[in-house]
Amino acid sequence: MPYTASSVFLKSLAAAGITHAFVNWGSDHPALLEDLQRQRTESEHRGQTLPRIVTCPNEMVALSAAQGYAQATGRPAAVIIHVDVGTQALAGAIHNVDRARVPVLIYAGASPFSSLRELKGSRNEWIMWMQDVPDQSSIVRQYMRHTAQINSGRTVTQVVNRALQIAMSEPKGPVYLWARREVMEEELPDSFYLSLPITPRPPLAVSPSGLSAIDVTALSNAFISAINPLIITGHLGRNQDAVASLVTLSTLLALPIYCACPSTVNVPFSHPYLYGITYLTPTPDTERYKAHLENADVILVIDCDIPWLPLRFAPKADARIFILDGGDPFKTTVTMGMWDFSLHPGVEMVCRADAELALGQVLDSVKSSLGSMSAEVMREVSETVKGRQFSASLQHKEWIQALDEAEVVGSPATGQTQITVPQAMAAVREVTESYTPSETTGVRSLSTLVLNEAISNYPFVWEHIRPEKSGSFFTSGGSSLGWSLAAAIGSTLGIRTSEDGSPGSGGYDLTVNVVGDGSYLFGVPTSAFWIARRYETPFLTIVLNNGGWKSPKLSMLGVHPSGHGSRSFSGEQLSVGFRFDQDNDTAVIRECPDYSQVAVAATGGWAWGKRVGVHKEAGLESALQELKATLKEAVRIVVEEKRCAVVDIVLDAL
Repeated sequence: MPYTASSVFLKSLAAAGITHAFVNWGSDHPALLEDLQRQRTESEHRGQTLPRIVTCPNEMVALSAAQGYAQATGRPAAVIIHVDVGTQALAGAIHNVDRARVPVLIYAGASPFSSLRELKGSRNEWIMWMQDVPDQSSIVRQYMRHTAQINSGRTVTQVVNRALQIAMSEPKGPVYLWARREVMEEELPDSFYLSLPITPRPPLAVSPSGLSAIDVTALSNAFISAINPLIITGHLGRNQDAVASLVTLSTLLALPIYCACPSTVNVPFSHPYLYGITYLTPTPDTERYKAHLENADVILVIDCDIPWLPLRFAPKADARIFILDGGDPFKTTVTMGMWDFSLHPGVEMVCRADAELALGQVLDSVKSSLGSMSAEVMREVSETVKGRQFSASLQHKEWIQALDEAEVVGSPATGQTQITVPQAMAAVREVTESYTPSETTGVRSLSTLVLNEAISNYPFVWEHIRPEKSGSFFTSGGSSLGWSLAAAIGSTLGIRTSEDGSPGSGGYDLTVNVVGDGSYLFGVPTSAFWIARRYETPFLTIVLNNGGWKSPKLSMLGVHPSGHGSRSFSGEQLSVGFRFDQDNDTAVIRECPDYSQVAVAATGGWAWGKRVGVHKEAGLESALQELKATLKEAVRIVVEEKRCAVVDIVLDAL
């Protein structure tokens, strides 16, 4: 069989380090399908294909899976979709990979440009006239780091390598390639195909940059002289090596840290100078953050997209503010609003710099300055730092104490009638930490990767799972819902795959996906769980079931706190609820869709699921006991039986 441009495309992906392609095939992909079967038939890769193919019955699920793969491994995956309609069907996942700066290569075919068999691949189906849009890549261009058309099989490798260079350079993100069907059918000499490299060698990305000497001195001196310093970060932990640098600098000078709208672990939860986590919503935690922000005299905003809300609060006018970002400190892909941070009157420095390098430079500078100080000045600095050590540690302990108290079951006098999110997450934490595997699993202590798509309950999941390890906890990094089910598939594939694509031992024994009921439905569960069954990627899903979309209701109350909507008696009346019969008080636990059984049905009975909550025959204490027992069984099923499990936890309704 002759080699084609599609043969070269697939080989170029593999040679660039792409191990997996999440695909949704269409009429633009005959040559790709043909070459994949050639690989299998000729045993070019011992019966496997390169890249390995993951069939995805939904395009948004495919891209979300690729995102999860990249988040867990740091390596890009490919997504192959169908012409303009498949490009559109990527939907909100495009937003997420852009905002989260996740490298992924997206390829779409396009309608043939010939119609009378002038070339192989000419139009032979009626849809090919319907799908030939004037500018296909414009559908996603504003979210892409790079778009390009493949015009010849002889230049495919260069096009792929350039795209991946851009995707892997800061600010990292998605790239989009496309080609007409005739181009991908182009036949090429055997010698051309065989001359392409076999050993994976990812294209070189732009090297990370540090701070200038002047900026290093300015920032280190500011920290040394500060009375109430504050570090704010949101996604510094995407470079896991930067976490240690942040902790070391924070420990040296007792610098408090707040995580604002975090998308990954930026600092271990037990770090004594971690003040808290906020998504800037009107909560007591945000009020604490507001007080610290307004009191700070030196503020470092490092790898953080939204450090404060100008409408509600901001640093004081004379605060000294330093902004560092590894790729896009001015947030140039957002048309308005983000400028407020860099235009604050106290901003002294805005730098594009890698967090690991920059913090290392500042740490060295601080140590050098401390070593050259006079005894009197050193004594003053030491006293200031010791005072902060005491106060910051106390703040951290008080925060943890408040979190512990939130996990305690309320007495009847408190009015608690349902399981709360803090209690549910405490149960997840307790069960995973105390898991005792059987002798047959080979697992001695459980290492857990957590995906958080709880949306209105984002902060509670962070605060009560309490992640310690960098790279062990992720959100989508964007605002489009439906990411986590597929991301669990991609991350599970990723952590068990070596860089060369061969099976690896993996860094985690269990993937836990915590998702709201609304986001669960957005995630196309029938498609996601089918993929999980097909490719044996077991994970545990915790559905936080509050009976609908809480976030739109909170947004309404934020603008109309005492309006008509504030007096609605149910989520259903407000049109944000999912429960079928609000008046039925005899079987409250069965009033909404049975989310766990959706997974069971989609996998032909392979997945396991159960709903837990307070109902007519189970009070609060009984429901909590049942929850822990259910979680233990769910973890056992995922870890030992290698099947998906879904635990649907019924919370207070909207």
